[in-house]
Amino acid sequence: MSLNRSVLASVEDEEDQSSSSPPTSSIDSETYLVGFIIANIVGLQYYSGRISGREMVGLVREPLNRFDPNAIKVLNTRTVQVGHIEKKVSGVLAPLIDSNLVHVEAIVPKNPKNTFRFKIPCHIHIFANIGSFESVKSAFLRSGLCLLSDNDPLFGTSESMVVKDKKKTDLDAIFKLVDQNLSQNAVNGEIEPPKDLILTDLFGHQKQGLYWLYHRENSKELPPFWVENNAGFLNVLTNYESNERPDPICGGIFADDMGLGKTLTLLSLIAIDKCNVSTDGKCEVIDLDNEHPVIMSRKRSRNGSKKQKTEECQGHVGPKMTLVVCPPSVFSTWITQLTEHTKRGKLKAYMYYGERTQDVAELQKYDIVLTTYSTLGSELDSSTDPIKKIDWWRVILDEAHIIKNHRAKQSIAVSKLNAKNRWVVTGTPIQNGSMDLFSLMAFLRFHPFSTKSYWDTLVQRPIAQGNVNGLSRLQALMATISLRRTKEKALIGLPPKTIHTCHVELSVEERKLYDEMETEAKNFVAKYIAKGSVMNNYSTILSIILRLRQICTHTELVPPDVRASLLSYNFEDASNKPGLLKKLIFLLQDSEDLDCPICLSPPSKIIITSCAHIFCENCIIRAMKCSISACPLCRSRLTESDLFSPPPEYAPEVDKSSCKPSSKAAALLKLLEASRTENPSTKSVVFSQFRKLLLLLEQPLKEAGFKTLRLDGAMSAKKRAQVIEEFGVSGGGGPTVLLASLKASGTGINLTAASRVYLMEPWWNPAVEEQAMDRVHRIGQKDAVKVVKMIANESIDERILSLQEKKQKLAKEAFCNKGKDEKREINLADLRTLLSL
Repeated sequence: MSLNRSVLASVEDEEDQSSSSPPTSSIDSETYLVGFIIANIVGLQYYSGRISGREMVGLVREPLNRFDPNAIKVLNTRTVQVGHIEKKVSGVLAPLIDSNLVHVEAIVPKNPKNTFRFKIPCHIHIFANIGSFESVKSAFLRSGLCLLSDNDPLFGTSESMVVKDKKKTDLDAIFKLVDQNLSQNAVNGEIEPPKDLILTDLFGHQKQGLYWLYHRENSKELPPFWVENNAGFLNVLTNYESNERPDPICGGIFADDMGLGKTLTLLSLIAIDKCNVSTDGKCEVIDLDNEHPVIMSRKRSRNGSKKQKTEECQGHVGPKMTLVVCPPSVFSTWITQLTEHTKRGKLKAYMYYGERTQDVAELQKYDIVLTTYSTLGSELDSSTDPIKKIDWWRVILDEAHIIKNHRAKQSIAVSKLNAKNRWVVTGTPIQNGSMDLFSLMAFLRFHPFSTKSYWDTLVQRPIAQGNVNGLSRLQALMATISLRRTKEKALIGLPPKTIHTCHVELSVEERKLYDEMETEAKNFVAKYIAKGSVMNNYSTILSIILRLRQICTHTELVPPDVRASLLSYNFEDASNKPGLLKKLIFLLQDSEDLDCPICLSPPSKIIITSCAHIFCENCIIRAMKCSISACPLCRSRLTESDLFSPPPEYAPEVDKSSCKPSSKAAALLKLLEASRTENPSTKSVVFSQFRKLLLLLEQPLKEAGFKTLRLDGAMSAKKRAQVIEEFGVSGGGGPTVLLASLKASGTGINLTAASRVYLMEPWWNPAVEEQAMDRVHRIGQKDAVKVVKMIANESIDERILSLQEKKQKLAKEAFCNKGKDEKREINLADLRTLLSL
């Protein structure tokens, strides 16, 4: 392997530093049909797209149209433009779409041959959340457009209802057929990697994966949901007909579980490009000076004979170059895999990052070009960067879940890349919900699912509203274009992984701060729900929820101004109670060894009760919360107004040393000490999404005798690689605890030196946690892995766990054949659950 190492040294951090909040598009996302309008598609003479009959069409806003900023273009199933929605309609719809008040779906109601030459009528269905119905209806009323709603006699003519009623049985039959034929897409063979290039023996599941990858790239099969009939080719979902055979999908979703060696499998696929190969693994290195190398494969026909087949590079792809797009933390993984598993000099790699060449000819000297999502996003509007000028043989999106936001620049940039073969590589293709898959479809150019309006109609809306058809389509889709094996099924002999939950009781101070913040959150959300304005105040709600999550982990994470406003009890000074003050003075003077009757230690932050007993502030408040609010000594009835603080001259000195560990931190210390007692050489990784917590943990761990390292998003990729290398060194005296950022460490790194994982707080989507766990539980791990989740009792932590279970269920069902009629997105009901409303 050769690599421009000067570029490697300049790699800086660009990790996604997302806020600790749920997806902003998910709350209150359920929308319903307001009604439909009949509009014309105009300008047909200017575009090549055609409508063949009753057919769904895609509507796409075109705000940069130089003739009309309200333009809405119309695409057919093949995503070829047919025309535009007429101006009088788009002028009303565009502002509603741009403000996210509505989204739209459209269908041409009948065979358009009998219509006017340059326009076609279509039904545009308008969807909005219930709270926006009246404002949407008013917008159409003011414009003079006729919106046919459910109280209109003509509402029953909605073509969407007709299609639903007439096509339901047919679609169910199609999906049943797809399920019956899933074996056609199963991995039923193996390919050995070229031994002249790949030094390492692959596991069986990797050879099978290589077989699937290779044959997906050379497939001539019809894309999913297309059938051949007497008239040509028909898309059974959209009713689009064509005389031309649709292009096969060369690529797909490589979704093997994390830690199963996907990178080495992909390197083996790239190595095949340099060889004449057959399924028996024999390889002859191709002359690299040949700009159009040929892949030769022997494929068995049905009668068992061998058939010679030649696949030549199509179009102007040129040399079989592979572009790998990944987070910067994954650079080290690709470089390490190239160094360890390939013969030196056989595969050349270039890092297109930082200071980089703008010369296409220079890039074409390399087999692999590595770049990052952020680099492509930053060059989205540039017309000079060489990445866009190359017709890549293959583009691989590693850790592809990063582009789940289809509106982000980096997502748009990767979708515009030119490539013959397109691969989405991620162990977690679904993190928050089914919408995560849309941007993957856009990159794969899987029509019609790559157009958002089609995706909404066929998948997103049915799933959000609990319609089993949406999940069925998603399952059929994933079954035909994706490969996913879990560790349990891969049979690679990994040691077991067990997940435990450590329930932590918050201290009195933490509980008080938490309860007050949760009360404030409930009041806010209840008020916004009543007004129907949750989304308008979304950032305020998320800010309060974030504070709740921080309190559960460490109160020092909460900004000082928030703590100051909520933390103090403001107990009445005992100076105003002469009789009580006299008793307090007597007790303090008479008892030099005075202890709190609850904790049996000298009282911290003295509190004297109205019944003249002295306690620690934390102890008496905890006792009152856990009992019937009575004095633990004399059983007198107590309320907060019966507790008094001593005057300053009688108050003992308060410890002003650095902040004490939180309840979770104290519990973590006990777990780490127990693990050290059991085996002093055991290494542990402590994950948190809050960088400040990692800093707060360093001192107490040091005082407890642990040698620690820290890995977070503020470090450069080079520094992170050094930390990982140092942590991996075995032997006594080395670091045994790695304090790691959940987001910065969740992708592309190998932490198999550790066998213990501690998650300090639950993350919104369980996929991020799984990525972190599987940095430890992956190929190369020799010991059983124990994962511990730190969960604060009676808090938002526990409720997040219940949301995680729903998301995990959706992710699993996307790859199986059965689903249930229930809603699977985070919605308003989930927000109520989070806050116990």
